[in-house]
Amino acid sequence: MQDRYQSLTRRAFLGTGAAALAGLPLGVAGPAFAAPAGPGERRGEVPFGPVVVADPGRGASYARALRRGRSRSWLATFQQFGAPGFPIFRSDDDGRTWYRQGNVPAAGEATGVWLQPFLYELPRAFAGLPKGAVLCAGNALGDFSSTRIELYASVDGGVTWAFLSTVAEGGAPVPENGNTPVWEPFLLLHDDRLICYYSDQRDPDHGQKLAHQTSRDLRTWGPVVDDAVGTDYNQRPGMTTVARVHRRLWIMTHEAGGNSGDNFYAVHYKLAADPESFGPAPDIVLHDRDGYVPSAAPTVSWSDSGGPMGTIVVTANSDQDFFVNRHLGDPGKWTRLSSPIPGGYSRFTIPLPHTGLVFVVTGPYYAESGPIQAGVVELS
Repeated sequence: MQDRYQSLTRRAFLGTGAAALAGLPLGVAGPAFAAPAGPGERRGEVPFGPVVVADPGRGASYARALRRGRSRSWLATFQQFGAPGFPIFRSDDDGRTWYRQGNVPAAGEATGVWLQPFLYELPRAFAGLPKGAVLCAGNALGDFSSTRIELYASVDGGVTWAFLSTVAEGGAPVPENGNTPVWEPFLLLHDDRLICYYSDQRDPDHGQKLAHQTSRDLRTWGPVVDDAVGTDYNQRPGMTTVARVHRRLWIMTHEAGGNSGDNFYAVHYKLAADPESFGPAPDIVLHDRDGYVPSAAPTVSWSDSGGPMGTIVVTANSDQDFFVNRHLGDPGKWTRLSSPIPGGYSRFTIPLPHTGLVFVVTGPYYAESGPIQAGVVELS
């Protein structure tokens, strides 16, 4: 089993851990700790957290969270090697304290290793589920003979979960060209379809590509649609995340991957008028105004603060800083934003509407040990 875990440390050599932190500027703050709001302060103006779970166990990463509507209630989860399914943690005080409330699937039903969870709250009633129902997608490895992106739902705030469907199934979890696994789901409800984006190694023409499938009933799924493919077989675009940045504009980020083209695992992005039509959109390398290109495990979100066009927020494995763009993704307008929240593998951000704040949840770098932490960052 140890050898199997090691084979899943997909990019452990990418400057993680101490090596990645060594390049940070002096004076970067440590983890954000809770502080009480004083008279006249709006709740959430100070960093909160910091620890969702202090000792999540070996291999904890891919931390994910969601806010239940506009309430003070949050859910969080992460992957952990050796643990069946995904633990669900809950906070009812804006993320200041957390407790474990469940597991996806239920602890008695989950077996084997599960990777790469994603939480999503339905913004409206859909496919027989009410507004506010919570979805969880994840990669079930079972006995390591296959990979399956499975979808679960909860209608009681994440306490109990029901299996809905298998979105996509691939071969054994071997992250090398020539194998056929699927990885890293991301969910988005658009119009009358739920989109599940994922990384796909099953196409014989591509070592790995980015694709999606859609469903109207959460039980059956449409054909595979390409979102990003490399210019040659060896390239491995991976790790899709998507955000809406304007009424008619969407952004998709991913890492490049492969051994040709630009920087190894450089962060790329695409802009499209429809989140189901990223395929033909130009692939843009993200670089700040100094020409620096972040790399690996990017995630993207959009805040309504920061100006008339809001702020795109990107985080990557290579940096504790964030990369922000207040010009709808203009390639020449990316700047750095210092973050007090530690870096981590696939660190995740959730902008808080009308506050200028971004909630951040992160675990350690891949295959390292450390807590699952949360906090907020001011975009200004």
